[in-house]
Amino acid sequence: MPEKPEVITVAASLKPRLIGKKITNCLIYWDNIIAFPISSEFRKKIISQKIHDITTRGKFLVFSLDEDNLLIHLRMEGKFFFRHKGDPILKHEHVEFILDDQISFRFHDVRKFGKMYLISKAECDKVRPLSELGFEYNDLKLTKEYLYEKIHSKKIAIKSTLLDQRIIAGIGNIYVDEILFLSRIHPLRRSCDVSLDECDLLIQNTKIILEKAIALGGTTIKSFTSSEGVHGLFQNELLVHSKKGQCCPVCGESILTIKVGGRGTYFCSFCQK
Repeated sequence: MPEKPEVITVAASLKPRLIGKKITNCLIYWDNIIAFPISSEFRKKIISQKIHDITTRGKFLVFSLDEDNLLIHLRMEGKFFFRHKGDPILKHEHVEFILDDQISFRFHDVRKFGKMYLISKAECDKVRPLSELGFEYNDLKLTKEYLYEKIHSKKIAIKSTLLDQRIIAGIGNIYVDEILFLSRIHPLRRSCDVSLDECDLLIQNTKIILEKAIALGGTTIKSFTSSEGVHGLFQNELLVHSKKGQCCPVCGESILTIKVGGRGTYFCSFCQK
């Protein structure tokens, strides 16, 4: 699933082609992609609005329109393609936005897990889904005291806690493995056993990992590309994730894999005791 660096990469790749364009029509071929409002209302409201900016919040793309924000969560395999108006609709293309330059901007999702929300700008940060999100990785309010307060009463694995988007928004399975490795914290450590100083370390390493991944365009794993074949390069920098059986880059021991909260997890048992 695309995480913060990948979503930022998607936004950057779309901006040159979408900023300033007006949506002249919207065709929805799979209603379940539209989470709010109902698809008929979504279509009615979005037509004639212009795209002014594309930013991110957590793992959401945020398209700033005239009156509303269009939120898109890519989930496992969502991606975008540009076609000419009137080109045949291909399999797995579920939502089509016709732009005023006769370009067809399409959302493609093999698994149909992606979601779109159209919410007024005044309400967007006050209602779900954005109202539930924690701080961004680079928010000045993301301090060691904040993180410690959020986790010190939790007895679940620290990896599961860091995956909770209500605490830190945007980081997922791949980057949590890397952050815990740099912090020398075992993924199964109880969250309540993580110290204030270790919280500081986790925040520092979150910034280091995500900023490097953003600079490299994110991580291309399995079927994810941002749009029109744009690939990230951070997979070449991964230290433990997906490295089962390979040597730890620090101590030389074998990288192990376990399940934590149902998620495949990679770590070094020597460095992360």
